[in-house]
Amino acid sequence: MSESNRTSNPVKRAIRQQVVGMFNDREQGEAPVVRSRNALFAPTSVAWRVHGDVASMMAGGIASLLLQMLHPGVLAGVWDHSNFRADMHGRLRRTARFIATTTYADRSAAEAMIRRVRSVHDGVKGHLPDGTAYEANDPALLAWVHVTETHSFLDAWIRYGEPWMSRADQDRYFAEMALIGGALGAEPLPRTRAEANRLMTGMRPALRADARTAEVARLILHPIAANRLAGLPGRLAGQAGVDLLPRWARSLHGLSPSPLRTPLVRAGTLGVAQALRWAFR
Repeated sequence: MSESNRTSNPVKRAIRQQVVGMFNDREQGEAPVVRSRNALFAPTSVAWRVHGDVASMMAGGIASLLLQMLHPGVLAGVWDHSNFRADMHGRLRRTARFIATTTYADRSAAEAMIRRVRSVHDGVKGHLPDGTAYEANDPALLAWVHVTETHSFLDAWIRYGEPWMSRADQDRYFAEMALIGGALGAEPLPRTRAEANRLMTGMRPALRADARTAEVARLILHPIAANRLAGLPGRLAGQAGVDLLPRWARSLHGLSPSPLRTPLVRAGTLGVAQALRWAFR
């Protein structure tokens, strides 16, 4: 089949349009990020491989958000300084755009995006309910956000895209992503999977779940949609995200998926991933 015939496939075209609309705000003039040979990462990088898969990135992104909200400082920053309750999809879309831009776009665009995020973080500060001060540019808070994202994205890619991935490539991914974490001001930065695991374990005593955590989790896992059919992909991604969480994190959130449902969630997510890869091939 010729390239023109492949791109004229109405099913492929419909899937592509749906995905492009999901991740690009047309009212703001957003268009899909164009891959550049002058990106922060080379096309041969592990980051290009991991971040290029829509379904696994959706599941990993949800898992990372659920982990992040367990830290009182990160939760407070989102609660006090964003409109996530009215626009959770917008927050997810902006996170996805940051990842796509810093991975694939021209170096100048990636660096400009990082500067904008740091500028936004400058104004995100306040006090926790117990009076403790917090600020988004705290290196330790940034490190928690960084490690939860990288850990979750990688685990999702391994589960749904590359289960045979070598430990060397996993370590290489963390080393690559330290470039972004460092540019944002995160410290300490894991550069191997072992270091990432130690950082997450070391942070556990500081993690909590309360009514605000539950509210954010509810909005993440039960996205508002125009109808039940339109909400199915989001709910499936949410279930796949919960499945990626460490057991201790599910326990803190009070989430206990049925063991009988887990194989269905994984099979359904893999089916979606394969359909999206076919549509964009």
